[in-house]
Amino acid sequence: MELWPLLFCVTLCVVHISSKPMEKKDRVHHDAPLSDKEHDDEENFDYDHEAFLGQEEAKTFDQLTPEESKERLGIIVNKIDEDHDGYVTAEELKKWIKHAQKRWIYEDVDRQWQTHDLNADTYVSWEEYKNATYGYILDESDPEDGFNYRQMMARDERRFKMADKDGDLQANKEEFTAFLHPEEYDYMKDIVVLETMEDIDKNGDGFIDLEEYIGDMYSQDGDATEPEWVRTEREQFTEFRDKNKDGRMDKEETKDWILPSDYDHAEAEAKHLLFESDTDKDGQLTKQEIVDKYDLFVGSQATDFGEALVRHDEF
Repeated sequence: MELWPLLFCVTLCVVHISSKPMEKKDRVHHDAPLSDKEHDDEENFDYDHEAFLGQEEAKTFDQLTPEESKERLGIIVNKIDEDHDGYVTAEELKKWIKHAQKRWIYEDVDRQWQTHDLNADTYVSWEEYKNATYGYILDESDPEDGFNYRQMMARDERRFKMADKDGDLQANKEEFTAFLHPEEYDYMKDIVVLETMEDIDKNGDGFIDLEEYIGDMYSQDGDATEPEWVRTEREQFTEFRDKNKDGRMDKEETKDWILPSDYDHAEAEAKHLLFESDTDKDGQLTKQEIVDKYDLFVGSQATDFGEALVRHDEF
């Protein structure tokens, strides 16, 4: 009899877990925070260091003398100044900060590049990607479970062609990155929305209705009682997602849902760094202005980030 309380507890846990499937996909795309530190320059510049170098790279800092920090910072400035005109603009600084924060994406692309650029010609063609990804199953019939690899391949081809700006069916490193991580590129956002709608729109009418929206994240599995979070999602759909109140989400409403217009932290940080370092107030930074304020950018520390940059010259 002593086992009954334990069994009862386990049963409750199983019911609770099954009511919100673990495989639920978060469809909303948000930029990662620049730093977990508080942005208080009067206290320290830790936030700025992580924003400028990336959180993971900032953690690897070795203690260096101010002279060593300035030397390494100068090398980084040369990378930021993309047009090599001797000045770093707010736009160049913003692009650098975004790149630093999303370095994991580029590392993922580097790994996949090695397995897909089969002829090592610095391009990944659609044929190379198709053969490397689907070659071993192209001659097989679709599995009995209904998972259609040919449909998946056709969807990948559509996305590849959109990422391939010049239409030559060969992706350079930037285009390949857009193909693998389309949510990071403005010109790829339509394909993100389209693929999301195709996943959720079960009746194929080109819209997402309330039941399709809920069904994408929750399955009742015979339980007629919905958890509170599901009821909240129903309210979210009715009050906020379905803006024109026609009972369904169209393309623009879906885009607003999964790709919200968040505050641009990278742009704000770039303007902050420029304002604090622009001694002559001409709206741009020289290398000397940045190095003179090295403590704001990197402090009395630096990292092997300069070495890591060499691997990403193509961006």
